[in-house]
Amino acid sequence: MKRPIWTLLILLGAGVPGRADDWAQWGGPMRDEVWRETGLVDQLPSSLRPKWRTPISNGYSGPAIAAAKVFVTDRLLGAGQSNPSNPFSKSPVAGSERVFCLDADTGKQLWKHEYTCTYTVSYPNGPRATPAVDGDRVYSLGAMGDFHCLKVADGSVVWQKNFLKDFKATLNTWGYSSAPLIDGDNVINIVGGPDAFVVAFNKHTGDVVWKALDAEDFGYCPPIIIEEGGVRQLIVWNPEEIASLNPATGAVYWRHAFKLKAGLAIPTPIHDKERHLLFITSFYNGPIMFDLDPNKPAAKVRWRGSSNSEIQTDKLHSIMPTPHFLDGHIYGICSYGQLRCLREDDGERVWETLKATGKARWWNAFLVRHEDKFFLANEQGDLILARLTPKGYDEIGRFKMLEATTPLERRKVVWSHPAFANRCVYARNDKEIVCYDLSRK
Repeated sequence: MKRPIWTLLILLGAGVPGRADDWAQWGGPMRDEVWRETGLVDQLPSSLRPKWRTPISNGYSGPAIAAAKVFVTDRLLGAGQSNPSNPFSKSPVAGSERVFCLDADTGKQLWKHEYTCTYTVSYPNGPRATPAVDGDRVYSLGAMGDFHCLKVADGSVVWQKNFLKDFKATLNTWGYSSAPLIDGDNVINIVGGPDAFVVAFNKHTGDVVWKALDAEDFGYCPPIIIEEGGVRQLIVWNPEEIASLNPATGAVYWRHAFKLKAGLAIPTPIHDKERHLLFITSFYNGPIMFDLDPNKPAAKVRWRGSSNSEIQTDKLHSIMPTPHFLDGHIYGICSYGQLRCLREDDGERVWETLKATGKARWWNAFLVRHEDKFFLANEQGDLILARLTPKGYDEIGRFKMLEATTPLERRKVVWSHPAFANRCVYARNDKEIVCYDLSRK
């Protein structure tokens, strides 16, 4: 079975002490929010000086790190323009989106690609999707569907698309957010449009290889690839259904209806390969757990939540953060900031705490597992190191990485996912991107 090149590199490097990995796409090398580098700190200090900091502008998108370079996107308002006072407004706002390439060791700008882009989305703060780096090219998706393949060396355009114009897609409420997925010679995107909910492009030329499914609202969830039932399965999720496709052809393996309120298909699905499970969670409609057939590409529901409320939640109702499987349990952030531990088998809650976050609507913390611990980047700009076990939450250090800058319902937040590479954490807000060295001295 053919494996993506980054999977082979991970397997080859698994026995090398003190190795370093890139974080070249959403969720890291295996798109599973696991940091596999060694030689990291065992606890975090209460304060830490950044290795470097570089000014950038607004955006929700996280950085990607590859080949000693940092790739990050932002937005500049046009002259005389301002965002509407009502963040749900979709009034046109002129401006531009930018893709930056920085030196990963110093933060020095190496190049910038900028293009005009008028926003007509709610919360028009900037791009949402983490770029994907593949060899000598980087793939970047903007909030209004501008998709660019750029040369890593100088930022020049190899090819480009606009999903709204090229596929007649209808823009959703908050804009394009699903990070592109590199798979062999293809780059797979959530696009929208008639019969083009998901599209595979030839990553070299931009030609359409296949397109599949139809969705009135294409949602915000990044696609993932898993190996189950003797095949590789592309898992995609929109506000109407969860589907499994053949990533080479777009042919459907299985589909399951899961209708969501407000189109909130956002958190990345998670896969437990050992127990053949697939877990998905949504803000209003809660979670659903699938048993995956180990002998063929098929799925059936093991359990699902019984609440359709953002407040009266029974299991896990995440707005954005990706949960984690670990030792028969699920760890994730619920609708009002509750860090919860659930049993895999039935979804019953073991414990919850607000120690990592605080409590308010849409409160967030991004979880990244490292060995037997988790790094949690909360929306106040803290980085936390903690052990999460069925016995509870055990915090072993935190420091302030960034100032919370993005306005949100009477508070300010950091809603961009950090990247973890080169034994460092790279994080951004609406003013700067910073790098902190987390290597063991």
